[in-house]
Amino acid sequence: MKKSLFIFGLLIVVMACSSPDKKAKLEKLKKEHDHVSAQIATLEKELNTTDKTPATIVSVQPLIIQPFEHYIEVQGRIDGNENIGISPRTAGVVTRVIVKEGETVKKGQALAELDADVLKRNLSDLQSQLTYVTDLYEKQKALWDQKIGSEVQYLTAKNNKESIENKIASLKDQISMSSITSPIDGTVEDIPIKVGQLAVAGVPAFRVINFAKAKAVADVGEAYSSKIKTGDQVKIFLPDFNDELQQKVTFASKFINPTNRTFVVEVELPPSANLVYRANMIAVIRIKDYSNSSTIAVSQNFIQSSKDEGLYVFLAKDENGKKVARKTFIKTGVTYNGLTEILSGLKDGDKLITAGYKDLYEGQVIDYK
Repeated sequence: MKKSLFIFGLLIVVMACSSPDKKAKLEKLKKEHDHVSAQIATLEKELNTTDKTPATIVSVQPLIIQPFEHYIEVQGRIDGNENIGISPRTAGVVTRVIVKEGETVKKGQALAELDADVLKRNLSDLQSQLTYVTDLYEKQKALWDQKIGSEVQYLTAKNNKESIENKIASLKDQISMSSITSPIDGTVEDIPIKVGQLAVAGVPAFRVINFAKAKAVADVGEAYSSKIKTGDQVKIFLPDFNDELQQKVTFASKFINPTNRTFVVEVELPPSANLVYRANMIAVIRIKDYSNSSTIAVSQNFIQSSKDEGLYVFLAKDENGKKVARKTFIKTGVTYNGLTEILSGLKDGDKLITAGYKDLYEGQVIDYK
């Protein structure tokens, strides 16, 4: 009985929920929903029109056409055109060193003397013999002129005299070789010998340098042998003076050293009152092996690489009143001193993005001053 009463009450409630008042309320809510949806759509449209994504701040650099040069850079040294190690022409004990280090000497000036006492005594004996044989020769000649005596006696006396004269001349040459002389004008830079030491032919006893003309010398790798020739433009940087000179190659050797596979390049240096050249001073030699008088070059730091697409840079473009980043693919040439030659892809006046470029993507909105 109670269960039947409960079911009857529930049916009355359900019937009440479907009453005309509820239907009216539902219709009203649907109209309000449509109105709110329209307002939301209008506001979203307005926001999309007025709001902008914040632009990424970058820096740009206008590109210009300019000359581009490539240099081969090697480390060399300063040397004199005349830098000579002087050795004695014969072996002997050093009896006297005549000059000091740093002293200026003239060509032919004696630098040291070797022991030649034995030779000098022999020379004295020969000179005495020459006096005797000369006297005999003159007497034989006087007799022969008068047709007195035999021709053999005359010729023997003449031969004896000439033989002694030749021996004396030879001995004088040997004595002169006991004196070590300078073959050039210059400055004595090194004296490795001392009095009492044995000087040997072929072993330098003095070093004399003439820096009236100096040169920069470098050993250059074999790979550049076809690129360097006499007359090429050269920049020579002298770190000790913090100075750079513009010169030309004066000598490029045709001989490849088989030990280190290099060849010698020389550049004559101008005389200068401001620069005191010293032997073996460091000289950084930059030899121009390529030039392009009209091209675009950019820092290699701004060039990015894609495995699939190749090399590219980002340029700033003005499109529909916006500034955007555009990925631009390029073809490069040689690189020198941090700059890379651009063969294609860029033109004069392009705006290269130089700061903030690493995090950019194609078409990104940017801004710059």
